[in-house]
Amino acid sequence: MKNLYLLLLFTFYFSTSVFSSVVDTVEIYSTSMNKKIKAVVIRPDDTKNKTIPTLYLLHGYSGNYSNWIEKVPYIKTLVDQYNYMVVCPDGGFGSWYWDSTPEFQYETFMSKELINYIESNYNVCKHRSGRAITGLSMGGHGALYLAIRHQDIFGALGSTAGGVDIRPFPNNWEMSKRLGEYADNKAKWDDHTVMEMLHLIKPNNLKIFVDCGYDDFFFGVNEELHKKLSYHNIQHTYLNMPGKHDWNYWAQSICFQMAFFDQFFRN
Repeated sequence: MKNLYLLLLFTFYFSTSVFSSVVDTVEIYSTSMNKKIKAVVIRPDDTKNKTIPTLYLLHGYSGNYSNWIEKVPYIKTLVDQYNYMVVCPDGGFGSWYWDSTPEFQYETFMSKELINYIESNYNVCKHRSGRAITGLSMGGHGALYLAIRHQDIFGALGSTAGGVDIRPFPNNWEMSKRLGEYADNKAKWDDHTVMEMLHLIKPNNLKIFVDCGYDDFFFGVNEELHKKLSYHNIQHTYLNMPGKHDWNYWAQSICFQMAFFDQFFRN
């Protein structure tokens, strides 16, 4: 953790404030949902024809594909500094990134259709060693859920202020519309919550970064996730900082997240 802090200090004090990264807004046709879905692609300007890694960065409940670039514009500086691409796809309103109904096939979109589009149209690494995924809130849960279920696709995963256990919140954020009422579908909710999926993680197969603010309403479930990962001897980096469930916190945490994934890609 100390080395991560030093790396971040170096980032802020020695990087230039001028960024030249390129921002594309693309539309990707989803066969599974029969509609076009937008995504923001942030790529370093000077790649020198090199194949670069990709970080897939997910938004939260009620958010959309443009949130990260609009709320945290200096993410473009971080992209230039670390020289890997960031893709921010639209995950729909309250999808939780599951395949839940015919209209909500976001696991299929994220794990297949989106990646196929990106890797067909950009010069990026096509191996799990060059793919990572993270996100905030609903997107934090989504990133962990997708990466654990698709360990052949992603080599690293993260979550910032993620709703990493959905069961304490059965009446919130459209989840009952996707999974049915919790009281009548407990097994289904268990199958769709990250907290009950840790046994699926293959030993030493994923690099994991989880953070959450002390004053966040998801702090308790993140503490429990950290304890359960530790109990099962699953290596991970866990960070807490002052902060609530808001963009003030996420604008700070993305710096730590991107530094972590830079180390993964370099290794």
